[in-house]
Amino acid sequence: MRTDRVLRTDAMNLLVKGLGEIEAERFIYLVKREDFDYTEWQRDLWKDRSIDEVYKLAADREKTRNAGKN
Repeated sequence: MRTDRVLRTDAMNLLVKGLGEIEAERFIYLVKREDFDYTEWQRDLWKDRSIDEVYKLAADREKTRNAGKN
């Protein structure tokens, strides 16, 4: 398991890579500013998908991730 510091650094690097520096900082600001309920957000995020669809997305993502390690 990664330390909190490493996890924060890795997450920020992913945000910057995906969103760019400005949008990543904006995202962090929005999460901190709002009354953000992660559990509720997750519920809404996948509300239009079945558990089987979510599982397949996760499994496909894991295969892709592991393919890069070979």
